[in-house]
Amino acid sequence: MASIGRLPKPLQDSYEWQYDAACIGADESVFFSPEAERGPRRRAREAVAKAMCAECPVARQCLEHALAVREPFGVWGGLNINERENLLRESA
Repeated sequence: MASIGRLPKPLQDSYEWQYDAACIGADESVFFSPEAERGPRRRAREAVAKAMCAECPVARQCLEHALAVREPFGVWGGLNINERENLLRESA
């Protein structure tokens, strides 16, 4: 009999945590910056996103997902791309 242990999980099982996220229905522009956004505006927008993440019951799963797929954009699980890259670098 063939082993199916290495097959990917069904998508529903892999992403079901997202249904419990605090950001469901939130404006995605809070989590993803416009291309030219820098400085105080970016920090202020990220602070709003991070505050939402701080109250989120699935922030840990969100962060784990972003780290696993090396998500290159936005705030995920309370961390921006630079913070996630630093975390990955430290754990290597």
